[in-house]
Amino acid sequence: MNKPIQRVGLFVCLLVVALLANATYIQVIHANELRSDSRNSRVLIDEYARQRGAITAGGDVIASSDPTDGRLRFLRTYPADTAMAFAPVTGYFSFQYRSSGLELAEDAILNGNDDRLFGQRFMDMFAGRDPRGGNVLTTIRPEVQKAAYEALRNGRCDGGCRGAVVAIEPSTGKILALASSPSYDPNKLASHNQQVRENAWTSWSNPPNKADPMLNRPLDQLYPPGSTFKVITTAAALRDGVDPNIRLTAARSITLPGSTATLTNYGNQTCPGAVGGTVTLAQAFQYSCNTAFVDLVVNKLKQPETTLAETAKRFGLDEATQAIPLPVRAKSTLGDVSDRAALGQSAIGQYNVRMSALQNAIIAATVANGGVRMQPYLVDKLQGPDLRTLSTTSPATVNEPITAAQAATLTSLMIDSERQSGGPATIASKTGTAEHSAGPGSGEVPYAWYIAFGPSTNAQIAVAVVVENGQLGTGTTGAAVAAPIGRDVIEAALRGGGGR
Repeated sequence: MNKPIQRVGLFVCLLVVALLANATYIQVIHANELRSDSRNSRVLIDEYARQRGAITAGGDVIASSDPTDGRLRFLRTYPADTAMAFAPVTGYFSFQYRSSGLELAEDAILNGNDDRLFGQRFMDMFAGRDPRGGNVLTTIRPEVQKAAYEALRNGRCDGGCRGAVVAIEPSTGKILALASSPSYDPNKLASHNQQVRENAWTSWSNPPNKADPMLNRPLDQLYPPGSTFKVITTAAALRDGVDPNIRLTAARSITLPGSTATLTNYGNQTCPGAVGGTVTLAQAFQYSCNTAFVDLVVNKLKQPETTLAETAKRFGLDEATQAIPLPVRAKSTLGDVSDRAALGQSAIGQYNVRMSALQNAIIAATVANGGVRMQPYLVDKLQGPDLRTLSTTSPATVNEPITAAQAATLTSLMIDSERQSGGPATIASKTGTAEHSAGPGSGEVPYAWYIAFGPSTNAQIAVAVVVENGQLGTGTTGAAVAAPIGRDVIEAALRGGGGR
């Protein structure tokens, strides 16, 4: 064989190898990316050719697929009367805009492609049945979820509250409610009418007045926590051996160390109950006195920066919250406390401290659970189309940020705080009123917070509430705006008989 023919043959072999390598890359390595590409209509049409599994909450179906006569054989539907309340949980499943929420996180189960459903797919094919997806059973309690959403809609805000509610079962970490307001109707994005889908998407993606109805506020939004952070500050003091009866300044204002800036109590008032210009830590917590907490952290802790940062981290700040299985994009943080002025402001939940509603609910649940922090989770079980259980989520302990005795002390302080804010003695709580971007004197409405658990012994539910737009203007407080919402949620949970 002459050399020109050898070269041509070698070149052809190289082309064949390259073709095989490219085919392998596309079909094996690049397959998932191509499959999930929003432009891949063939995959979408294939998914709409099978019945997608249901998402349920406490036995109520909150997402299902109904047969149609069109090119797309099934339509994803969400119960009209509760679709907006459950939207932060279910998300949406759309031909045009793909999916979010549990529709995305548990897509492989819902569409039937999960490896655990291989046997079911084989049996369906053998029996001549249409393929079906599996079911997702959530930990959400419908009555608690509805109460949370309605309380936000009807709260003391102009035109409904912008904010979030998270409720957790302290002993297990089950998420009982995950509410965001304002919300959206996933049925419009799931519609087979392109114009309906596009009108809804355009409206919700460019909302007026900071509405952001598609923002999952409990998981994706960070806020300064204000005085709710005093739970962590007090926990740090207790871990440092500080007695709740220690005397602290009751002054109206205090100058931050190494700075000319001053920090004041709410309303520029002397802390109530002062004797000789001082109050106890217990009194300072009850009346939420800022100056006393600056004094506590700056002057009474042995290693203030280290102690506060370590305690915050033990509660889950400055670490990535694991998927529940929804991704938690808001990473709560203590921020920089490298100098004493920053430390003083951070001690009352200001400066660079940022928290999600989920994280604050975890903090309340940890205190309620005797100092044991549980991993929060949203999916209780996964089922096959035949209702066979594929997996069950077991409660998991993360760590023990504080001892049971320290948790009992904090609970006692939070009971007194609840009484001070006008609530029942059966609840333990802490309110918060947080300045944010524009700072004091700007006329900006502060964020209103409330974290609580109930009953105060053997707690069945822990909640966190944050409201962005209280109707009282600069006079908005956690006690006036957020606390009534949290109490409604706790009442709904206890009225319903506790956890499942």
